[in-house]
Amino acid sequence: MQTVLAWGFGVLAVVCALLVFRLDSMARVTFALLASFLFVAFEVLLLGLNYLGVVLVLMTVMEMVIMAVFMVMYMMNPAGLVPMAMYHNRAGALAVSVGTFCVLAAGTLLVDWPERVGRPAPDPTAELGAELMSSQMPTMMTLGMVLFAAILATVTLSVPRGRYDRFGRSPRGRPTDPVPGGLGSTTARPGERR
Repeated sequence: MQTVLAWGFGVLAVVCALLVFRLDSMARVTFALLASFLFVAFEVLLLGLNYLGVVLVLMTVMEMVIMAVFMVMYMMNPAGLVPMAMYHNRAGALAVSVGTFCVLAAGTLLVDWPERVGRPAPDPTAELGAELMSSQMPTMMTLGMVLFAAILATVTLSVPRGRYDRFGRSPRGRPTDPVPGGLGSTTARPGERR
């Protein structure tokens, strides 16, 4: 049963990865990439690496959902109404991707797998977590804060108007917003911003 699942997850991961280059919608491309990553995570879970598999699922789901939101917000063609391609230089991209796949597949099939030396740790999850995060925890915390600041800065710089722009010079007066939804007036009075 595990062999059948492994082959099934592998085929589905490759199919979803191919869909990334065939779909027109940026949102659909994002979720196809997410599905491909999830099938790879399921392969890792089948190998008995539960910690790494769960981490892969959590990371890819959050990352791709955030990416899908930004794609819909800022891309010119989020719904795929205009034909588009996710790659350029088709011949070169195809040659590089097929060559890379062949090299990796050959390495997987031809190289001898290492044999276990010594005994496994009593708690492999704790040992793996300590190995991954003990020396890198400050780096990961700093990276998380930098990414969060980058997201806030991107949103702040991309919005042409602030939250209270529709109120004019002073938010205390709070005039009635002439356009439902808080979009402000199409014409501005003297001294007010549009």
